[in-house]
Amino acid sequence: MNKNLKKTAWCACFALALLGSDVSAQTEKSSAAYRATATKVNALVHTRLDVKFDYAKRYLYGKEWVTLKPYAYATDSLTLDAKGMDIKTVALVNGTALQNLKYKYDGLQVKIQLGKKFLPGQAYTIYIDYTSKPDELEAKGSAAITGAKGLYFINPDSTTKGKPVQIWTQGETESSSTWFPTIDKPNQKTTSEISMTVPSKYVTLSNGKLFKQVKNTNSTRTDTWKMELPHAPYLFMMAVGNFKIYRDKYKEKEVNYYLEPAYAPYAKQIFGTTPEMITFYSKILGVDYPWNKYSQIVARDYVSGAMENTTATLHGEYVQRTAREMLDENFSQAESTIAHELFHQWFGDYVTAESWSNLTVNESFANYSEVLWAAHKYGQDEADAHNYHDMDNYLGSNKDALKNLVRFHYSDKEDMFDLVSYQKGGRILNMMRNFLGDEVFFKGLNLYLKQNAFKTGEAHQLRLAMEEASGKDMSWFFNQWYFNSGHPIVTIEYAWDEANKTQKVILKQTQAGKLFILPMAVDVYLGKNKQRYQITLTDSVQTFSFLSPSKPSLVNVDADKVILWEKTDAKPLSEYVQQYANAPLYLDRLEAIQQGAKNKKTPEGLNLLIAALNDKFYGLRAAALDSLDLSDTQTAALAMPIIQKMAATDPNTTVQATAINVIAGNKNEADLPLFRKALTSKSYAVQGAGLQALALLKPEEALLAAKDLEKDNRKALTEAILMIYARFGTEQNLPFIANKFAGMGAQEKVSLLPAYLGMAAKANSTPELQKAIEEAKTLGLKYKQYGIDKYVINLLTQLKQQSAAGKTNAAAIDAAIAEINK
Repeated sequence: MNKNLKKTAWCACFALALLGSDVSAQTEKSSAAYRATATKVNALVHTRLDVKFDYAKRYLYGKEWVTLKPYAYATDSLTLDAKGMDIKTVALVNGTALQNLKYKYDGLQVKIQLGKKFLPGQAYTIYIDYTSKPDELEAKGSAAITGAKGLYFINPDSTTKGKPVQIWTQGETESSSTWFPTIDKPNQKTTSEISMTVPSKYVTLSNGKLFKQVKNTNSTRTDTWKMELPHAPYLFMMAVGNFKIYRDKYKEKEVNYYLEPAYAPYAKQIFGTTPEMITFYSKILGVDYPWNKYSQIVARDYVSGAMENTTATLHGEYVQRTAREMLDENFSQAESTIAHELFHQWFGDYVTAESWSNLTVNESFANYSEVLWAAHKYGQDEADAHNYHDMDNYLGSNKDALKNLVRFHYSDKEDMFDLVSYQKGGRILNMMRNFLGDEVFFKGLNLYLKQNAFKTGEAHQLRLAMEEASGKDMSWFFNQWYFNSGHPIVTIEYAWDEANKTQKVILKQTQAGKLFILPMAVDVYLGKNKQRYQITLTDSVQTFSFLSPSKPSLVNVDADKVILWEKTDAKPLSEYVQQYANAPLYLDRLEAIQQGAKNKKTPEGLNLLIAALNDKFYGLRAAALDSLDLSDTQTAALAMPIIQKMAATDPNTTVQATAINVIAGNKNEADLPLFRKALTSKSYAVQGAGLQALALLKPEEALLAAKDLEKDNRKALTEAILMIYARFGTEQNLPFIANKFAGMGAQEKVSLLPAYLGMAAKANSTPELQKAIEEAKTLGLKYKQYGIDKYVINLLTQLKQQSAAGKTNAAAIDAAIAEINK
């Protein structure tokens, strides 16, 4: 807005003829209109803004001086995007004089007659006096960016107690033109100067460097920010509010973190890896961080996860966490987002997608950067786990398999922000890196960045850079992955020929439509010893043969675990046991654990899961824990001593919590000391698990403990307290639930909505229940695009049917459901 793979030389030349070299092919079928790259009649050069804010009306009063040049042909007219504004003056700047110009304004665009023709490259400056009224504008967002007002006033009248007063902007996709007139297209670039007059008690942030601050006589201050390198209009930003600034640096460049005062003590823990990230990305790309500063700010009620405004990333409030919250994090959503948005400073800001059709050259790279950082900072298992999670998300969405990565036909530009542009695109880059090898892949990225610096880019330019770096034709790769849809669906079968000492592997592509070219590694194991082979699948059915002195103990197809596919592997459990023991990668071991879970009633399957309880990676230890059936006597006898140890001493707090949850299922009072000790942990996750475990055996004791833990609770502990109050509590506990719920982020609210509704119904208070119903309705409406509307409707329907209070308030519930269904 999230590997150090072994270099390999594939031989796929014989397969290229199947796809030819026409990378312009587009097989995507769509009734949507063709989305051409915006035609450049005029090109932006420089944008100077002088703005003031009316907090009461939620208006911005702006003056703009915008300099442009005709791009290729002489012109006597100019069209600027300007959504929902009052336009007061439009004039041509002639030295110190203003020449009023004729214009027409339809509420979305202002069409200006320049009074004379300007030649290509001949600069001219237009002055505009205007008022931006974002809250009076009807604008539709997307699943990725839930609002499109562009300019947001947060609690401007201070009516919400405890909530800060803030102003911030969100430009992507084309919402900057709600707060200043511009050519709001990604293929435009301009330098900028933004002066903001704000109450002197507030801090400001914008693109570039803070050039000057002027104290005014009316308790206001005017801050001027200058951006001397060109960037796209959608990357313009402003933020105003009561923020504390933590000052860091990369080399001699400012690296600053803007947080609410309550979170200022944790600034270094939240954002402190940023200079190391900048160093790492600069090194692997061979392009040093290109801007004069990098700031990050956290805003309330943000409409997306984060936004990579040039030099000034804006994050949602979930990034603000305390030190205790961060104890339970591994490679967290917050850190992956910090990495993602930083990488955009190269892929998205330095080189910008020329159109939303080519969003992949922004978002796929930023998505893949999360994997790069995870590998660098936390090791290959963490990176592979992140990579697998994103691949699994994409493969779980049938509708997204129908979309090309590069799409010139779509209903709305917001539709491009999906699992294809992000998760699928990131996995495609991972395959490309594996195919080309690290040295060539990063050389190709370096060429792409340098050749298109401060300009725009698209998939064809990326292909040409990769071809220049590698000396290989990459048309086949881009045809099947960038300019086509879907992914391979493959079955893998095996046959051992004892007479000829040959291991056969039969690969079948079963997806409808086109075949894929799939270069990959195959490792053939004899015990711990392996032999690697390179193969390329090109046909619908293909058999590969490997000589071996005896029947292999394991054949590992796609041994680097990089291919984006759905596979059905006929490998027997005995080989998965070998795979867990000898194949090194995260996904090798995860696949084995999954097969062990399917066969946990067999000795081989159970022993595999028991072994995985001691896996070096916390995520796989947790997966093994979740896979065990402790109602089975033999399983419990083998696993429980290990699980008891994990619950007490595992170095990872989330694994500790998982182990406590597993043990709690036994409802054994002998475990009470473990659960009580967990309540003293510094980890919210461990405390929450201990509290819920205690409630299964001693609910009254758990209620008292929950009350005591109210004084410092977040995340998993808050959830545990709410669940216990909802199940065992009384109406006296409702204020705590209502207050906590009101202050939560969207994800937490969705998770805890059942507990809130249940407690409000139990309290038998019509005003409190109607308040909870209203909260549920708001969630259903605001996050409808995520399917939360159906979730909320189901909860409200159950409430009406299953509780006396719900039946009493049936009219309010029916009204809420009807409004959600509109």
